[in-house]
Amino acid sequence: MSVGTFSQIYIQVVFAVKGRNSLILPAWEDELYKYITGTVQNKNQKMLAINGVHDHIHFLIGMKPSCCLSDLVREVKKSSNKFMNEKKFMNYKFEWQVGFGAFSYSHSVLDNVIGYIQNQKEHHKKQSFKEEYTLFLKKFNVEFKEDYLFEWIE
Repeated sequence: MSVGTFSQIYIQVVFAVKGRNSLILPAWEDELYKYITGTVQNKNQKMLAINGVHDHIHFLIGMKPSCCLSDLVREVKKSSNKFMNEKKFMNYKFEWQVGFGAFSYSHSVLDNVIGYIQNQKEHHKKQSFKEEYTLFLKKFNVEFKEDYLFEWIE
C-alpha cells in the first residue's frame, strides 16, 4: 500500500469586470458560469458554487494541494475573456480586471458560503461590491492599500 495525500482546502475566489461598459448581463451570465465551471473542472478542481452580479463574480472551489491558485485564476480569466469575446454577447471587448481575492474556509461553514454566493443578487441590493470586498479583506485580516484595490464601478 502506498501513502497518499489527503486534503480539504476550500477557497472562495472573487474578481471584477474591467471597464464601466463591460457588465455581466443576466441574458448570458449562466453561459459564462458554465464555461468557468468547465475550466475549473478541466484543471481537476471541484466547483462548489459560482455566481455574481453585473460587475464581479464569486466562486468556491475544493482545491487540491497540487493546484497553484494564481495559475488557475489566470487560466479562468484568460479563457473566459476569450470565450466572451468570441461569443460576442456585447458590442465591446470583455475583460476582467487584474487581481483577485481568495479566502479560505473550513468544511463546517461551506453551506453558509455556498448560500452567500448563491444569493449575490439579493445581497448586492443592500451593499456595493466595494463595501463587500473591503469587508472581506478586513474580516480575513488581509493587509491592503486602497490604491491597489479594483477600479470600482460605482
